[in-house]
Amino acid sequence: MLRKFLKKTKELFSFSRFEWMVARRYLTGRRREHFISVISLFSLLGIMLGVATLIIVMSVMNGFRQEMLTKLLGINGHVMVYSRNHTAMPNYKEVSQTILENKTAREEVEEIIPLTEGQVMFGANGQSSGGILRGMYMSDLARYPLVKKNLFGTSFEQVQEHEVIVGQALASNLKLEVGDEITITSAKGNITAFGMMPRIRSYRVAGVFDIGMYQYDSSFVFMPMESSQVYLNMPQSASHIEIFLKNPNDSKEIKQLIQVVLGPDYSVKDWEDLNAPYFSALEVERNVMFIILTLIILVAAFNIISGLVMLVKDKGRDIAILRTMGMGRTSIMRVFFFTGAYIGVLGTFLGTLIGSLFCIYIEEIRQVLQKLLGFNLFAKEIYFLSKLPAEIEVSEVLTVVFMALALTFLAALYPAWRASKLDPAEALRYE
Repeated sequence: MLRKFLKKTKELFSFSRFEWMVARRYLTGRRREHFISVISLFSLLGIMLGVATLIIVMSVMNGFRQEMLTKLLGINGHVMVYSRNHTAMPNYKEVSQTILENKTAREEVEEIIPLTEGQVMFGANGQSSGGILRGMYMSDLARYPLVKKNLFGTSFEQVQEHEVIVGQALASNLKLEVGDEITITSAKGNITAFGMMPRIRSYRVAGVFDIGMYQYDSSFVFMPMESSQVYLNMPQSASHIEIFLKNPNDSKEIKQLIQVVLGPDYSVKDWEDLNAPYFSALEVERNVMFIILTLIILVAAFNIISGLVMLVKDKGRDIAILRTMGMGRTSIMRVFFFTGAYIGVLGTFLGTLIGSLFCIYIEEIRQVLQKLLGFNLFAKEIYFLSKLPAEIEVSEVLTVVFMALALTFLAALYPAWRASKLDPAEALRYE
């Protein structure tokens, strides 16, 4: 059975020069076949737009995921260790040493960085904004390549006790420049006879960082570790420990290992636990968009069927003459199959070319469209990123191409089979 199927398939794709010539003749059409040519053109455009759009959307989704992963892991650790009740951790040095004493953990861990962190209110020039105050040793902050490469106005070694480094978007919102004063207010202040009094202090802006992710650029302020411990009322303590691994994909296994090493008094989480909503939402959107956009290609494939059925009906007399001249059923089938397959192949090629070029120059295209339309097409406040990302994966492009070709080839089979079954005597009876 399989051998017979393979033989038939080989016969179907074995085109002769005469069959190519007839198929190309049917593709060009005459004036009275103008309507059929229009249907073929729309089929071609449908496949081209479907393939291009699918490649663009999938690449943008991949770009979003990769950019968010890069930004998130560029400013956060791969594994985080907290005390069980998320209280201050005075023994953070001993905890770090305990982790490194485990041989497996020591081989996988690249950096262990303690830090303090608290939610505060930032204010300057009559403006205010909520955000995160993060205290770190400046030597540790220098190990964050994303921050180090995008720091302006100072160097980590020059940051003094009463100075801070703020995000570019936050500095813009508060109209701050290097050298200005920023007021930091914490609701967790000192307890007095009149109740809890908020803690308010001013610090000098020593530098500005811009990592390209609005969520962090608009809400993060870095402060030297000793100053943050005093301000956040965590003397000689850290709020948690961040661990950077040699391979972030091993975070699940290392998280479980560290949890066993430290015991139940500590809570260990990895970057996937803390950012699961982002990546889950992206994955769902990606799958839904793939299904929806595939329907465009499917509709175009149905147009191929309708166009070829009309062509077969219109060419009934020609098919009958070719059959009486000795042309076999398989040859007739190949002629009409090629006519439909050509539309699919050309549309898929053009769609792949357009989609790939669009992805390569997507940021430039966005800038041009914004100037023409007069409004922002990609608000960084909403999408968290300052640039529209797109990352082409060859495997996904090949999947789209294969799917488009398969649909169009299948669409061309039925009209081609119908043409091969046409009875010459019946077709010429009323001619």
